[in-house]
Amino acid sequence: MRVLTHCLSFGKPRSLIGLWLGLSGLLIAIALLSLLYGAGDVGPSRAWQALQDLGAAASYDSEARFVIAELRAPRLWIGLVVGIALGIAGALLQAVTRNPLAEPGLLGVSAGAAFAVTLAILWGADTATLRVSVAQLGALGGCLCVLAAARLQGIGNDPVRLILAGAILSGLLHSLSSLILLYDQYTADEIRFWVVGSLAGRQLDDLVPLFPSLGVAALLTILLARPLAALALGEHVAIGLGHHPRVVRLLVIVVVALLVGGATAAAGPIAFVGLVVPFAARALAGPDIRRTLWLCLPLGPIVVVSADIVSRLVVPPSELPLGVLTALIGAPVLIGVVRGRRLPTL
Repeated sequence: MRVLTHCLSFGKPRSLIGLWLGLSGLLIAIALLSLLYGAGDVGPSRAWQALQDLGAAASYDSEARFVIAELRAPRLWIGLVVGIALGIAGALLQAVTRNPLAEPGLLGVSAGAAFAVTLAILWGADTATLRVSVAQLGALGGCLCVLAAARLQGIGNDPVRLILAGAILSGLLHSLSSLILLYDQYTADEIRFWVVGSLAGRQLDDLVPLFPSLGVAALLTILLARPLAALALGEHVAIGLGHHPRVVRLLVIVVVALLVGGATAAAGPIAFVGLVVPFAARALAGPDIRRTLWLCLPLGPIVVVSADIVSRLVVPPSELPLGVLTALIGAPVLIGVVRGRRLPTL
């Protein structure tokens, strides 16, 4: 506990704790709405009664009980995990590149993970654990491309050019994935809905392979919070405080790959969450990466679960892919940041 407090210490703790508790309360309310509302015939009243009957041995409404326990609850839990992973990954990626526009979906990290999973399915990878590992390797490749682009003169110093470089990488990988889908009909049928990002049809078993890597990512994030805060003051300051900037950057890239790869393997590529969540966290708590990380914990699931609820209700009885909703939410934020007179300082 002392290590956690030391690594994630922040100023004005009372104000931040109050804000964090308020957002956590909002998240609980949204989670309840996620269980009550859906695209099928089970409305809020039936769902509420089914929630009350979950602890009972029998239920008067077996259909509603099945929908809550087997359909809505698993996608809620996956949405919580994916939201936290993408929110933290976005904050870390923006901190290490010192670019407020850096986002896994925009810079090709999610596309790298999705392309790797597409290849894995084409080659017969039929286990969730293997797909998670492959997705994380693909995300790592995307992260390394981002890091290499960020160090190029004329690109790394210009946030918009870095985003354009990431868009080119994403477009190339999506094109290659589309060619694979055209080549192999079985692969196309299996992942056509998955490649746009969705929580529909996910089961709790999809989360189990994520826990080891997400645990490692959580531990590394705690240890990297203070070095990243020092690095934001400049490399010379960070070195003077005993940190090693190159090691910090490489470890952050590993953490981002673990988080984005795991989230992509569970729910497909979901864009803009890693942009919107850190942007909102900095607006609420300031630019300190430690405060940003704390607020990303509730804000990430709030964005993902809220978008998932809307995706079920806008085109009943069908559902809109989650990735489409997050793009509609994130695109105005991206345009607003780009059109601003001065990009926010990290």
